[in-house]
Amino acid sequence: MSKGETDILQQQSYAMVGGDGAHSYAKNSSYQKGAVDAAKELINESIANNLDLKLIGFNTSKAFQVADLGCSTGPNTFIAVQNIIEAVEQKLPHETLEFQVFFNDHYDNDFNTLFKTLPSSRKYFASGVPGSFRNRLFPKSSLHFVHSSYALHWLSRIPAEIVDRNSPVWNKDSIQCTGSVKGVTEAYATQFENDTVSFLDARAEDIVPGGLMVILTLAMPDGIPMSETANGVLYDVLGSCLNDLAKMGIISEEKVESFNLPIYNATPREVEAIIRRNKYFTIERLEELSNPVRSIPFTAQDYTVNFRAIFEEIVKNHFGKEYVDQIFYHFTERVAENLSFIEEKTLDIIDLFILLKRSV
Repeated sequence: MSKGETDILQQQSYAMVGGDGAHSYAKNSSYQKGAVDAAKELINESIANNLDLKLIGFNTSKAFQVADLGCSTGPNTFIAVQNIIEAVEQKLPHETLEFQVFFNDHYDNDFNTLFKTLPSSRKYFASGVPGSFRNRLFPKSSLHFVHSSYALHWLSRIPAEIVDRNSPVWNKDSIQCTGSVKGVTEAYATQFENDTVSFLDARAEDIVPGGLMVILTLAMPDGIPMSETANGVLYDVLGSCLNDLAKMGIISEEKVESFNLPIYNATPREVEAIIRRNKYFTIERLEELSNPVRSIPFTAQDYTVNFRAIFEEIVKNHFGKEYVDQIFYHFTERVAENLSFIEEKTLDIIDLFILLKRSV
């Protein structure tokens, strides 16, 4: 087996909750939708000012190829794709265009719900492309525009040293990269860099020279540890719930000690440095988004349903399906106790908009 095949097998998959039920990602991703909506005008400007149709070799006799990487189940992916298509149509207002859209996510993503809910009025041909976006997914130089929203901060795997009981950086006392333990932070940061390099290298093969890629992702302000942000507080609340249930004898302490969230929120400076070391892309735009959902007050239940839509599968796979409801019920109670403190932290995380151009 080749190294590349081994790497693919070692990568973990973190699917959002599928279907359209009360706990589904489709029903509980308003924050992510806020970022997609906020990015619409930036995408319009990016395509108007940075997409050179002659440079990318596009003509109206063939389809304009778009991919959304980490699409989940909708409806946010459909909104993002429509924004891209409208921007391209504005660039060629007198032409009849055809579009091919590729929806990508991990193999265990709920593609059934995704395709059942495709907009009936869509102006594109739709295809599903299962697999990790840290690997090649498309023929060489076949995509004109790539979009990825709230996916890049997910790690392909938990760093091995932080779950090793014999390691000096065993992350026994936390389920996240808090930013307060140097060795743990370095392990997470290294994994993030390796994953991002793999992502960029793969896209360099997929995207035509001059093609564009937009990435929306969560980032950390310089100088603020993850544990001091709203997301970090929520992760700590989940960790305390798991510890409580272990003390009650409901779940095992060993299971809690080996549980870590596969997420790393880099600073904009870290992200920029990784991209600049990559010879295949130029940074055309890198700035903070103004997500309108930040100004909407959330209840403890609001936090729980959004949190559960994202993390239920991870919790279920690690602790067992039979404990999921109890864990998130306890989580709601704890969030309610800490709600004012969490609300104070909502401005400490960044929604980052990144526009990259494939070098010629």
